[in-house]
Amino acid sequence: MPTVLRQGPYRLFFYSNEAGEPVHVHVERDRDVAKFWLDPVRLQRSGGFRAAEISRIAGLVEEHSEEIIEAWHGHFGD
Repeated sequence: MPTVLRQGPYRLFFYSNEAGEPVHVHVERDRDVAKFWLDPVRLQRSGGFRAAEISRIAGLVEEHSEEIIEAWHGHFGD
């Protein structure tokens, strides 16, 4: 599970066995999790986060989307 970014209480990461999926990132805080597609940035699923927090997280993912995409391609080699 390579961590791409830690920002405040959030850890953004991906699982090493997800190379066959479109570029995306998982976000966790405590026991809450979410998954965002990156092109374009949109929520794929969420567990535990409230809507207002999802909006903040989406902004964080959008702000760092280039860095996340670069890390994805660097990790998966595509």
